This record gives sequence, C-alpha cells and structure tokens, in this order.
Amino acid sequence: MLTNRTHKPSRERVAPGSWGAHATIGAAMRAAAPGAVVSVLPGVYRESLGLNRDVTLVAEKGPGTVRVVGVRGPALTVHDGAVTVSGLTFEAASPGESVVLVSGGAPALRGCRVTGGRLEVTGDAAAVLAGCTLTGVGRTAALLTGTSRTALEDCTVRSAGGDGIVVDDEARAVCTGTVVDGAGARGVHLTGSARGSFTRCEVRGTADVAVHAAGGSALALIDCRLHETGAQGVRLGDRAGRRADDGQGRRDGASAEEPQSSRVHAVLLVRCEIFNTAAAGVLAEDEAAAELDACHVHDTGRASVIAGGSATLHLKDVRAVAAQDTALAVSGAATVTADGATLARTGANGLYADGDAHVTLTDCEIRDTAYTAVHAVGGARVTLAGCRIHTTPEYGVRACGQAELVIGDTEVRDTAMAGVFVDGGDAVLRGCHISRTRTGASLRTTHRPLLADCRLTDIDGVGVEVGPGTAALVENCRIERTGSTGLFLDAGSAARIDGCAIAGVEGSAVSVGAGARPRVRGLSIEGAAHNGLFVTEHAEGLFEDLRIAGTGFPAIYVETHAAPVVRRCLVSGSDHDLVVCEGAEPVFEECRSEGVRESTLPQHAPSGPARAASPARPGAGPGEGDEPETAEERLARLREELDVLVGLDGVKREVVNLTKLMQMVKVRQEAGLPPPPLSRHLVFAGNPGTGKTTVARVYGGFLHALGLLERGHLVEADRGDLVGEYVGHTAPKTQAAFRRALGGVLFIDEAYSLVPHGQPNDFGQEAIATLVKLMEDHRDEVVVIVAGYTGEIRRFLDSNAGLASRFTRTLTFEDYTSDELVRIVRYHARRHEYECPPPTLDALRAFFEGLPRGDRFGNGRTARQVFQLMTERHAQRIADDLEVEGPGDLTTLLPGDLPPPEAV
Repeated sequence: MLTNRTHKPSRERVAPGSWGAHATIGAAMRAAAPGAVVSVLPGVYRESLGLNRDVTLVAEKGPGTVRVVGVRGPALTVHDGAVTVSGLTFEAASPGESVVLVSGGAPALRGCRVTGGRLEVTGDAAAVLAGCTLTGVGRTAALLTGTSRTALEDCTVRSAGGDGIVVDDEARAVCTGTVVDGAGARGVHLTGSARGSFTRCEVRGTADVAVHAAGGSALALIDCRLHETGAQGVRLGDRAGRRADDGQGRRDGASAEEPQSSRVHAVLLVRCEIFNTAAAGVLAEDEAAAELDACHVHDTGRASVIAGGSATLHLKDVRAVAAQDTALAVSGAATVTADGATLARTGANGLYADGDAHVTLTDCEIRDTAYTAVHAVGGARVTLAGCRIHTTPEYGVRACGQAELVIGDTEVRDTAMAGVFVDGGDAVLRGCHISRTRTGASLRTTHRPLLADCRLTDIDGVGVEVGPGTAALVENCRIERTGSTGLFLDAGSAARIDGCAIAGVEGSAVSVGAGARPRVRGLSIEGAAHNGLFVTEHAEGLFEDLRIAGTGFPAIYVETHAAPVVRRCLVSGSDHDLVVCEGAEPVFEECRSEGVRESTLPQHAPSGPARAASPARPGAGPGEGDEPETAEERLARLREELDVLVGLDGVKREVVNLTKLMQMVKVRQEAGLPPPPLSRHLVFAGNPGTGKTTVARVYGGFLHALGLLERGHLVEADRGDLVGEYVGHTAPKTQAAFRRALGGVLFIDEAYSLVPHGQPNDFGQEAIATLVKLMEDHRDEVVVIVAGYTGEIRRFLDSNAGLASRFTRTLTFEDYTSDELVRIVRYHARRHEYECPPPTLDALRAFFEGLPRGDRFGNGRTARQVFQLMTERHAQRIADDLEVEGPGDLTTLLPGDLPPPEAV
C-alpha cells in the first residue's frame, strides 16, 4: 500500500557550546541540505557568510538577537539560490564597507538590520527586503546596480555620511512603504538607465536633495512624502524621464514595473507631498521630462517648481503654495503645461517665465502673490486658458521685452496695479474678464496687441490704456464702471477700436492724446460722467458709427489743433453734443443728435471742417487754417518719389498701372459697385540692392493715399521674424509680425528661406500656412509682398497651393547697368556735396564694367559702398597733403579715389 508522506525541511541549529549544534553559522550552512532551515541562537557571530543554495536562515529568538559581524569583506554574500534570512543583524567590520552583498540568486531578507556599511545588490540578482533597517555610515546605505532587481517593503534606510539609496546602471528598484531618514547627502539617487518605483514612501531630513534622477533614468513616486531637505525635494537632470524613440514611432517603457506605462514621460509623481525644502520643491533642468499629478508642493525655501534648460514638465491638479519665492519658474527653452493647478501664497510671482520658455496653463488659479502673478520676460511665450488670477499687490499679468501672451477665457481681478500690462512684449486676449484693478489693461509696445471679446469692469482708474506709439487692436470689448477714463489712447498711438461698448465711467469714455491717430468704429458710449469723446491738441483719427448717450459733459470735445474725422455719429440724452476749440479742424459726416438740449453738431449731410471760436461759444463760424495734403497731392508726390529712383523703368510702369487700377477699384466701391477680382499682393523678383524695399514703401503709400490701406506703413520681416525654434512657436511669431503690418504692407525679404532645400518638416511650412490663413482673414487690411531671387521665389510659391492664387502679379527688378550705378554714385555725391568731374565718371563706369556680377553682387548697395570708400580714400588723400589749394580740393572726387575692386 502506497501512502503520501509530507517531508519537512531538514533543520540545522547554531548554538555555540551546545551538544549536537553547530558552533558557527557558516558550519551550519555547509551542512544544510537544499531547502533546510538554519536557526541561530542569540549571540555575536564574527564571520563572513557566503550563501549559494536554497536555505532559510532565521534568528531563533526573534529580530535583533543575532549579530553577524563580517571579518573579511561583507558579513553576508549571496551568490545564488533562493535564500531567506529572517531577523538577523549584519554589521561591517570597518565602517563604510559592504555589509551585505547580493551578486546573484533571489534572496529575501525579512526583519533584518544592516548597519555600519552598505547593502549592495548587483549583477542580475533579484532581492527582496521586507521590514528591514539599513544604516550606512559611508557614502551609500543601499547601492543597487548592474541589471539587478530589488524590492524594499516597509524598510527604513539611514545614511550618516552619504546617500540613502542609489540605483544606477540598468538596475530596477521597487520600494513600498519605505522611509529614507537623515541621509548625509541625497535620499534617493537614480542615474544611468536605472528605473525606480516608490509607493507610499517617505524621504526626510536629507542634507541634500530628497530624490535626484539623472542620466537616462526613469522614476515613479506614488503617494510619497518628501520633506525637511537641505536642497530640493526632487531634482531631475540630464535626460531623466525623457523617453527615447526606437525609430519606428514607439517609445521606451516607463520606470520599474510602475502601472503608468502609457504616460508621456518616464518620470511621474502622483499624489506626492513635498514641503519644508531648503531649495525648490521640484527642479527639472537639462533635458529632463516629468509629470506631476495631484501633487502638493508647499513651504519651500525657493520656488515651488522650477524648469530650466530644455526640460519638459506637465502639471495636473498640482498645488504649489507657500513658497518663499515664485510658485512656478520657467527659463531657458523649457516647456511647461499645467491643468487645474493652483499657484498661491508666494513670496514672489505666481508664474515667472524667461528666455525662450513656453508655458501653457489651463484652468489654473494664481492668487495671493507678493509680486506680479504672471510675469513673462525675454522671449518667453505664455498661454493662459480658462484661468483665474487674483489678489496681488502688483500686476495680474505682465509681458516685457519680446515675451508673448496668449490669454483666453481668463479672469483677472483684485490687483493693485494693471490687470494686464504689455510692456514691450506682445499679447492676444480673447474672452477675458478683468475687474477690480487699478488699470484694466495697459498696452505699451511696438507690437500690435489684441484685445477681443473682453470685459473690463469696476476698474479704479483707466479701463484700457494704449500707450505712446502703440498700435493696438481692441475688438468687441465692453468697459464698464471705471474710476477714470474708459479708453485712453496716449500720444502717438495708432489703435484700432471695433465694435466696443463703454458704460458708466467716471471720466471721459474715450480720450485721445496728442498726435494719436486711432480708427474707431462701431463704438457705443453710455453714461460717461465727463465727455463721450475727448480729442486733445494735435490729435487726429477716424471715428465711425459712434453712439454716445447720457454724458455729463459735452458728448464730443475737440481741443485746439485737433483734426478728427467723425462719421455717422448719433448723440442722445446729453445737455451738449459738441464743443470745438479755436484752431481745431474736425470733420463731421452724416452725424445727428436726438434729445440734446443744446446742439452744435453738424447734422446729416457731409460737411467740411467744423470749428468754434472758443469752448465758451460753441457753434461759432468757421475760421481760417492750412488745408492738409489732399489724396491727389499725395499721389502726385509719391509718383515724383518713384520717378527719381534710378532705373527700374519696367517696375515703375507696373506700379503706376497698379495705382490706376486701384483708383478704379476705389471709384467702384464709392459708387456702391463690387470691386473687380484684383489681388493687391505682389512678388518682387530680383537680386539684392535693386530697390525692392523702397518700391514696397512707395506702393504702400499709394494704397494709403487711395484710402485702401489704413496706414500704408511698411513692416519688414524675414525668416527669423516668422519661424520659431520649437513646436508651437512659429504660428504666434507669424501672427505677431502680421498684426504689426495690419493697415500697411508686410514685406518678406528672402521669402524662399521659409522653404529650405531638403527639409520638408521645417517650421517654415507652418509659417506659410499661417500666413495664407491670415491673408484670407484680413484680405482688405494688409498687403503682403514677398521678395527674393527670381528662381528661388518660384520655389516658394510652389510650396503651398494657397500662395499661387494670392500672388498673381510679379514685378521683376533687373540688375542696374553700369551707367545706372554711376548715376547712383552721382546722386549720393550731390547729397553730400561732393563733385565727380568727367574723368571720375569715366573711371567709375569702367570700374563697374569690370566688377563680376555674381550672386553676391549688391547692385545699389554696391554703388553706395563704392561712394563711401571713395570718400574715405579722398579724406586720406587730403589729410596726407599738407597744402590744400582751394575749396574744390575738399569736394572733388578723383579717379584715384576709386577703391581696388577686391575691396568691394
């Protein structure tokens, strides 16, 4: 009869001095069969153990009763096998040495203590430590290296002189419920291609950073607490967290066995708390990349979160509060996106962006900051969508230098200074609400900022301020209840205001400063305590389709020497509709008043200049004054300017013909007829120095004189003005350049550089696509001229299907002949009071005939350079001659003053 019999594992006993037991642990291990259990009685055992088989080693009387002190090398070395060790204490013979070395096998240490040196897991070992305490006195308490895998469960790690846990090479570490306490350097350090996953762990009391990931490592921190650090809470450097592409669109895995393998970045912090750090809570630099999800970073000695270099961070539902510095600081070329974040109670800014940083905040709250809530400087680009910004003693949002703001559906309130301040940078605001600020929006920049569909309410001072020389766009905005002026257009500004409403302001609704030339259309004004429209001395501007009701002072007030044009204006519910000061020359067309007690506004029919003798006697008879230049006079002057240009006969004829066509377009529009299908955009093909920029400027002047362009100014741009350096940067740069050109001419020189040879994925294609859309959206507001070499410009036009249909006319700029180059030199000589006698002109002609005409030949620029060199050589010649015979010597250029050809 067969019976099943359960075999118990063999047992060996270590009890020095006892009969039948082993005197040393080593002897018991040598005698133990595979699977045996070796129990050790309390005591101190001075030996170095080497294990390579499946055995269990246990302290018979419980943890802490058995001490193994190494005598030669580590106290315990595991080479192979499934070794289990329970309750033993292992000590180093000399401080700082390896106490436990695991080079192979799959050992499990439970309830053990490792003191006086380090635990080292290397090779391809797979170790498990549960309920253990590691106390290192050297550089590292636990060193995990090679391709090993180590799990630490409910362990405590201390290191008096160095790092707590180091994971390097290709090692993997999975830590759960583990505490790293009082490390003399870093708490946790990952480098190389290491992977580390830490769940419900705590790192505290470190002399340096709590967790440091460098190299190409990956890291997951889940439900962890990092605090009381001598430096940062988390520091990420090199390419930590940056996933590598395998060349087939696939990305490498995340960190060690963490459940978030589909994440974009391989450094992940989820529901972590980081606080009481001497430096930043989180620092990402170099090319590091990380995600923070539902983390709480507070009470940091520096900024809460810092991103620099080319780092990438994504923050989701992160609270960054109570920092002694800025909550979120981004610099260099770093990219940060945040969803649902809170940045609050800071010692400096809420967000500070510098360099070429790119920051996008969505549904975030920024509040209670010591400085400006959102501050962008340098070339930073900040996008805010659906955010709430409030309670700051400075500005809500400020852009300086070349910084760019894109703000949508965002609330800005309770700021002691301006809600939004564009101070040299650029900005686009759409659908925003600004309230309870000193100034609603202050725009002072050479760019062309845009406010669209915004509300500005309960403002202490001015609602919207357009600074000196600023050409802003304000569309469909509403300004209500301001303590001062609703819309202030400062000296020399050229704002465009469309479809706006101003109500309940304590000052004037619109105040136009000296030299300002705004274009205001479709403006509704109601309940202004002072004037509806106040135009100061020497101001101009066009005001169309105004509705002004219930003003406390005269609805329209025009000061001396001001010359606004007001069309289709309706004034109602005011005591006075108009005051015009002596010397002012306003023009009123199709204007009327209703329910006005005392009216002097010219009614209905178009009228010429309307003026009053003084503010005290509105409505007095017209006075004398100089008439401004008429459109016909300006056209004639521009034609003269075109005619004096040397050469370019074919180009001149084309421009004059275009002008005639445009005149016909204007006549048809005024007659109520649709314009013919005529594109105003042009291609200028030719070599450098052939006058393309000058002709573009004159062409813009023609269109302005005809009333087809608002300003007719020229904005020059090239690839550097249109194309960004990283994804998402190009479209805003192109839009900013285009906005500066609205009302005038955008001249893109060397346009072919937007489509470089052999680079199909270049950002220039994005610039072209953006440009085509803008040309369609603003077809009547801007003219675009692209210029370049004849052959190259054709490649540019072929790069996008929308370009050919918009650029249907090409003007070819031929190279200057030698005679024309001589004429250019003579022109500059006359301007600077020099004479060129016939021998000199003959020598000049021969000089130009002999110059090579390759791609680098500068045409007109070459002629100007030759003239400059001739004056320098003339000055040297006169200075060397001690006797000057007469004044002619000071003004006459001789053949000998010509430079050698190689100098040009």
